[in-house]
Amino acid sequence: MPQLDTSTWFTIITSMLLSLFILMQLKFTKHGLFSQPQPTTTEKQKHVTPWEAKWTKTYLPHSLHLQ
Repeated sequence: MPQLDTSTWFTIITSMLLSLFILMQLKFTKHGLFSQPQPTTTEKQKHVTPWEAKWTKTYLPHSLHLQ
């Protein structure tokens, strides 16, 4: 039975690790870092609704027969 030739394993594993390192570095450089968040104004906007000017009351059918 022939024996397994392991003489090239060190070269193959080293080149694999080097190429993986380079690929990961290229992937990381494509992603931008988060910029500092800018403060925003927290003023609430006034929404105009048609029912704010008049008084309304809702009568439910179940509330009419409370005896």
